[in-house]
Amino acid sequence: MSLFRKKSLEALLGQTDAAHTLKRTLDAKNLVALGIGAIIGAGLFVRTAAASAEAAGPAVTASFIVAAIGCAFAGLCYAEFAAMIPIAGSAYTYAYATMGEFVAWTIGWALVLEYALGAATVAIAWSEYLNNLLGGVIPYQWCHSPMETSLDGVRGIINAPALIVLLLITLVLIKGTKESANLNAVIVFVKVGIVLLFIGLGWQFINGANHSPFLIPEGTPGHEGIFRHGWGGVLGGAGIVFFAFIGFDAVSTAAQEAKKPERDMPIGILGSLVICTVLYILFSYVLTGVANWQEFKTAGKEASVAYAIQKYMPGFGWLATLITVAILAGFSSVILVMLLGQSRVFFSMSNDGLLPRIFSDLHPEYRTPYKSNILLFLFVGSFAAFIPGSMAGDLTSIGTLFAFVLVSAGVWIMRRTDPQVHRPFKTPLVPLVPILGIIVCAGMIISLDHRTQLTALVWMLIGFAIYFSYSRTSSKLA
Repeated sequence: MSLFRKKSLEALLGQTDAAHTLKRTLDAKNLVALGIGAIIGAGLFVRTAAASAEAAGPAVTASFIVAAIGCAFAGLCYAEFAAMIPIAGSAYTYAYATMGEFVAWTIGWALVLEYALGAATVAIAWSEYLNNLLGGVIPYQWCHSPMETSLDGVRGIINAPALIVLLLITLVLIKGTKESANLNAVIVFVKVGIVLLFIGLGWQFINGANHSPFLIPEGTPGHEGIFRHGWGGVLGGAGIVFFAFIGFDAVSTAAQEAKKPERDMPIGILGSLVICTVLYILFSYVLTGVANWQEFKTAGKEASVAYAIQKYMPGFGWLATLITVAILAGFSSVILVMLLGQSRVFFSMSNDGLLPRIFSDLHPEYRTPYKSNILLFLFVGSFAAFIPGSMAGDLTSIGTLFAFVLVSAGVWIMRRTDPQVHRPFKTPLVPLVPILGIIVCAGMIISLDHRTQLTALVWMLIGFAIYFSYSRTSSKLA
């Protein structure tokens, strides 16, 4: 049996007419909101200051541009596939049609790093910010894992708030995709409004001296290494803030639930990416102008945005509270889209026989993969409740970047192997755009730290063991 056996395009498109399919309820506006809901969250509010302090300095604005360029190349490739193959599963499904089953399994397993692990990590952060907003009223042992101990010697028992928010969002997802999209749209309105408020009010407090020098000079203490200063630091910063762009690809996982996928999917993917990129550039410029980037290493390391407001924007303490509310809202919508994306990837893998049937069983009334949602809650909830968020690191970014590289390659391959296929949306300048997408995303993978790269390798080896022991022989193509 070939490791690179492919699923024909006819077989894929046949799934859209099958009785065992997801309900089409989403229009272009829903999909744009879904993308923004997944994109604006922990990345913007947390990773901006981290990338500035660790690698890019004030040039973190340029880091966002580099990351956005890589995402734009990949996004154009995603848009072609999503319009041409409107099936749940995102990059996994596209790889199955272009590069074969083993590559498809590899990418599906890598997406667990992005979606499931990402949802758990964000749920832990949600718990921390909730307790901060409430003034620390939640006892330490009930909002930390058993692997954490406070300065007073109190050991955590369970991260209850993280578990509760995952349960509530799972129930919304089981109820239906349309309901999930409506809730997401409300959250998006709230957090985008507060981001715009910070940009508008913070602009008048920008200190030009904080943007000079723009690049971290070579020889700056603590910034040894090619990706920690100068233009190399801009690339290193791009690898860090890339987490802030994760989400636009999650739009493609809902392709099977789009009313007019050939039109709505490109609008959803590229529209959400453009809107968020503009907001990111403005937000990072204001943040690094209000406070000096070096402060984000020390006093402003945690809750950096609130720190900048409270210290350098007198009279706007109320905005710091609103920012915390926006962060909670942002985290909630990110969790929602990550869990939705993971369940749809598993839905497709199960339909193909690579995972057990339970992951593709649909609810008789809501037509959602409710058993998969429940199993994901147990898996993601166990991680969020009992393991510290620091263990996730940059694994979410590396899993996504890997998917982007393969999707970009897939468009180029399919243009050569199936040139006559109808493409409602065409990626321009092929093969230039896919090649640039591969180069930029691969560059960001290289810029991440070695521990993250090694952990991701171990995760992929576990996935290979599962494929060769179960999925290869259970596959429908077998």
